[in-house]
Amino acid sequence: GRALADRLALLNRPAFADFFGGRGTARPFSLRAIAHHPLRVRIDVPERGHDEASRVITRLVLAQFHAVVGQGRREHFACLVLDDATGAVTPESVRRIQRLRSRNAGVLLALRTVGDVPEALHGPLYGAVGCRMAFSGVSTWDGGRFAQAWGTEWVETTEVAKHTVFADQPMTRFIHAVRKLVTGKAVTTDAVTVRQVERERWSASELAHAVPAGHAVLSLTSVEGEHAPPLLVDLRG
Repeated sequence: GRALADRLALLNRPAFADFFGGRGTARPFSLRAIAHHPLRVRIDVPERGHDEASRVITRLVLAQFHAVVGQGRREHFACLVLDDATGAVTPESVRRIQRLRSRNAGVLLALRTVGDVPEALHGPLYGAVGCRMAFSGVSTWDGGRFAQAWGTEWVETTEVAKHTVFADQPMTRFIHAVRKLVTGKAVTTDAVTVRQVERERWSASELAHAVPAGHAVLSLTSVEGEHAPPLLVDLRG
């Protein structure tokens, strides 16, 4: 009771007076509308001075979206984009995200750092989402989480080792000596070794330091469960 009252008090501010349709003649928007016909809606909340209140509204919008897309069937795809999902990732929201794929819906969660999410939810969150994107400039710590989620792959490596040739016959030794005198290099033979090595698709260091500005590493998963490996994409074109 008291916790709920405190959260509601956060919303009782002049900055949110028009947000809930309490004043004016405009008809308040309801997320239930997305269940009936395709439309695009942008919800702006104050960026400064009301951080906690903005997080409460974000959680309310996310919860209502989950409730709406779970009712009935739609022919069109419903998507909610949160440009700042800080505070919106909870155990309940992660469980609901896993069920969106079968309901022709999805959620895009943008985080400045994975550290904004409680550590206990890191694993469940990466497992619940089908698509993951790491932008240029992520920290090595965040990159390690992506590297762990993307796993490893088997790659073929070729190693070439040079071995000096020691001749047994006097004539051959003489020829080798002359060749070394002319070229300055001893006579060698190449030993080629080809083997399969398990490596990370993208390491934490590569994600933190090798992704150019304006690029990101993106992996995709279809609604049928088909996976595309993480690839470097150019976001500028």
